[in-house]
Amino acid sequence: MKEHFLSSDESRKNSLLKKRIIQYLIISGESSIADISKEIEMSIPTATKLVMELLEEEFVLDSGKQNTNGGRRPNIYGINPASGYFVGVDVQRQLIRIATIDLNGKMIDEQTNIPYKLQNTPESLDELCTTISTYIDNSPVERSKILQVGINLSGRINTASGYSHSFFCFDEQPLSLLIEQKIGIPVVLENDSRAMAYGEYMAGIVKGEKNVIFINVNWGLGSGLILDGKLYYGKSGYSGEFGHISAFDNEIICGCGKKGCLETEASGFAMQRILKEKYEQGSTTILADILKERGEVSLSDFVDAVLKEDMLAIEIVEHIGINLGRWLAGLINLFNPELVIIGGPLSLTQDYIQLPIKSALKKYSLNLVNQDTKLKISKLGERAGLIGACLLSRSKTLDIL
Repeated sequence: MKEHFLSSDESRKNSLLKKRIIQYLIISGESSIADISKEIEMSIPTATKLVMELLEEEFVLDSGKQNTNGGRRPNIYGINPASGYFVGVDVQRQLIRIATIDLNGKMIDEQTNIPYKLQNTPESLDELCTTISTYIDNSPVERSKILQVGINLSGRINTASGYSHSFFCFDEQPLSLLIEQKIGIPVVLENDSRAMAYGEYMAGIVKGEKNVIFINVNWGLGSGLILDGKLYYGKSGYSGEFGHISAFDNEIICGCGKKGCLETEASGFAMQRILKEKYEQGSTTILADILKERGEVSLSDFVDAVLKEDMLAIEIVEHIGINLGRWLAGLINLFNPELVIIGGPLSLTQDYIQLPIKSALKKYSLNLVNQDTKLKISKLGERAGLIGACLLSRSKTLDIL
């Protein structure tokens, strides 16, 4: 289907109008040509022509006559969900999640926990591309009907240019183009925290709020900002680097190469360091056997220990929550959002991290500002990034953003 209204052979104006028709039908459901013409502010002859073309291209279905109270009944039209598909890829430190949605946004296939080790090497990139291609080859969807693949990565991603400046940045050409050449389907890159924010906004816990801050407490610490209902990218596309605020006068080197970043005391990496230090100093924990065997714990191991009321794990997550809440208070003072969402793997500790964050927010943010801000734990959990990747791929293809 990529050869049709998405192609460069057709006039740009008609292509944009067709995208607007599809956007409208995705949101409104079925509609008549008269309603489409009124909503998109085009003449009825133009609307008729474009809808007929979309019907021929199979992006739109004719649903028959509309029920009316009298007079001539108009035909109504709706999206053909099988006319185009979008693949989302959520790349984590030790696994990959992949899913496919149809044009209406319904998830039709999902694979989680595909083993993978994220490293900044050509071999790791090749493995990522092979994993995506293998998934697509075995998918119930024809490869020709996949309009775009959206890929989440942590770190500094310029979505507009397709460059990654944290992973796989060893080639002169944009990473999105490099992957596209390897898998044979258009690719869009996105920062993982922004994708998670968009997933929650479109299909998660957001219920009408237009100004939202999403905090991703993963191995690192990131954020996604939605301002007036739109993802905020900043001038260069690198907004949301919450974890790299200079917050502490310590000698701990952050992953960015600087010292004292918020991430050094409020992230999965902070958890790992503090856990090892406390254990070596004689603290007891149910994670002792894992530490002895592997020398480190996974985020899921740690979350499981917290939920089993391991006192050392609870103490560490409280430390992370207080540090996070103190600096999150600053964001609330700056942006006065309607909603703050805590997501990422460590959010699965639920109240164990939410309560210390709330306590710090109450202490450090302005009362007149924070009283209108709700704090909630992510509804989508570990699927937020995957759902966001799928929906962002669709939105960017259709110019919805």
